[in-house]
Amino acid sequence: EVQLQASGGGLVQAGGSLRLSCTVSGFTRFTFSDYAIAWFRQAPGKEREGISCIGTVDGSTYFADGMESRVTISRHNDKNTVYLQMNSLAPDDTAVYICAAVRSAYCTLIPLYEAWGQGTQLTVSS
Repeated sequence: EVQLQASGGGLVQAGGSLRLSCTVSGFTRFTFSDYAIAWFRQAPGKEREGISCIGTVDGSTYFADGMESRVTISRHNDKNTVYLQMNSLAPDDTAVYICAAVRSAYCTLIPLYEAWGQGTQLTVSS
């Protein structure tokens, strides 16, 4: 069973930037290159919100409304890792950021994923 570990969160000043990492392990018949990876976030009192995802083919990325201008998602298959670069952070970005995986060439932000990590806390101060 695949396992995901999100990392890179912390306390960031408003207007700053941060790069989150999602490292995947525990592969059996499949490899990291077979999985699409998505980032979600969960803030207190709010529904889980999709941020961005990346598929297994070149250029297969998707962004939530208002995110593409300040979010970059990338993958390094040799490291089994997906990165989420977030710029122009604001206090409203404060949440637990969670990554998820599904075997698919393409991705969506519908939370129909096979495996979920525990997430990493990002706090943006004003």
